[in-house]
Amino acid sequence: MPYEPPTHTVERSIRATTGAKIIAGVDEVGRGAWAGPVTVCAAVTGLRRPPAGLTDSKLLTPKRRTELAAELEKWVTAHALGHATVEEIDELGMTAALRLAAVRALEGLPVRPDAVILDGKHDYLGDPWRVRTVIKGDQSCVVVAAASVIAKVRRDALMAELEAQSETYAPFGFSANAGYPSPVHKAALAEWGPTPHHRLSWAYLDALPQWRHLRKVRLSAEAAELESGGQLGFDF
Repeated sequence: MPYEPPTHTVERSIRATTGAKIIAGVDEVGRGAWAGPVTVCAAVTGLRRPPAGLTDSKLLTPKRRTELAAELEKWVTAHALGHATVEEIDELGMTAALRLAAVRALEGLPVRPDAVILDGKHDYLGDPWRVRTVIKGDQSCVVVAAASVIAKVRRDALMAELEAQSETYAPFGFSANAGYPSPVHKAALAEWGPTPHHRLSWAYLDALPQWRHLRKVRLSAEAAELESGGQLGFDF
């Protein structure tokens, strides 16, 4: 399906209106997964022409995404990743965990950016960062699209490594679903229960009577369900 390539329009606007010189694009992956960390990539690209075919990672095939990520890691001026663990997600909630991962990524850059372009409509970073939120920024902004692809490929690889660590994780299919609620993942949860890599404060456990006692109650049931996206998602 044809799509408009991302541009530097937002970055140029920020430069013109604020005087910012170093602008980082930030995108996350893993927000809606049931297992594994949430991962954020912060990238700095300048205004150079990006590699051909750059777009939101979700619009790319796995093969092309992996190839493009390898190109991007050499092409970007700088990039860094930050992760928030399942324990941090369960303890802090997703919004705070996203901020923690994003700050880790931004602080991992060799130079502190003057401004940040954040994918989406919600600024989960806040002060002291100067943030411009852009809905579908991973499709429209070069620097955010680059962060999107790198974050997705690196987190997918991390989840595949988790599966390879132990035969007990094989039924969950992390190498194929990256911790998201695929049919294979749901069936394994129903039979075997959550692994140490699962988010235990999330509402999907309410649909698993034999494992419901493992759920960590951090918020009210209503708030927890809203924060996890309401992802009960079991249709056996």
